Amino acid sequence: MKLRFTKMQGLGNDFVVFDAIRQKVELTPETARHYADRRFGIGCDQILLVEPPRLPETDFHYRIFNADGSEVEQCGNGARCFARFVRDQGLTDKDEIPVGTAAGKIRLYMEADGQVRVDMGRPELRPERIPFLADSEADTYEITVDGQRCLIGAVSMGNPHAVLMIDDLDSAPVAELGPLLESHPRFPQRVNVGFMQILSPQHVRLRVYERGAGETLACGTGACAAVVSGQLRGQLTTRTRVSLRGGDLMIEWRGPAHSVWMTGPAIPVFEGEIER
Repeated sequence: MKLRFTKMQGLGNDFVVFDAIRQKVELTPETARHYADRRFGIGCDQILLVEPPRLPETDFHYRIFNADGSEVEQCGNGARCFARFVRDQGLTDKDEIPVGTAAGKIRLYMEADGQVRVDMGRPELRPERIPFLADSEADTYEITVDGQRCLIGAVSMGNPHAVLMIDDLDSAPVAELGPLLESHPRFPQRVNVGFMQILSPQHVRLRVYERGAGETLACGTGACAAVVSGQLRGQLTTRTRVSLRGGDLMIEWRGPAHSVWMTGPAIPVFEGEIER
């Protein structure tokens, strides 16, 4: 038996998308690792499952698996690809698509120019809800990594993020510091690590070391978390362009009582079949 899939990408962050509504998909950590393998499988940063709704007032349920087989709560670039997939596959004809995730409900909007706008929900800043071990909530936290002190912002966008300010992004120690922070004991569920260089109050550059995937070309939730952290530090405006290695996202946030909005592309690459 074979599974049908679609390969998609959002700013170079690539996904294998399975329709689990019209075909039976049983995904285990082992099969996820196989499908994500770039030499022996299809190859991707993450695997997305499109499932029937579980939450009231949603049209679909959205599950995300990292390349290492671990299941995670949210993925912003994946959410845009999810919206494009269900439209392209004829699973919906709506421009506004309510979707359930492990982190709660999100709303996806198909724009006239083909871009996808996503209501990513309110950022979670309470340490115990990120989760992050700290005595109290703050805009920044000092954390010791391999004997050196780092100043980070800690934000959850349905998944945990640590955000560091960097003067020169090209020389940032992403490969060295990323995995050390990802598995730091103060983040009990591990963490995605963002390295942000501020070019102006309306424009930043960002690299992200993703939990369970390593550095990727783009990270939607990472872009949202970085802008939230930058605003909390008083360095960014309510609408910010985030330049990642794979391209640009527009992020809007008007403060803690409001949702974070993300707008960017979602591109189908090819369709295929693979043995179950």
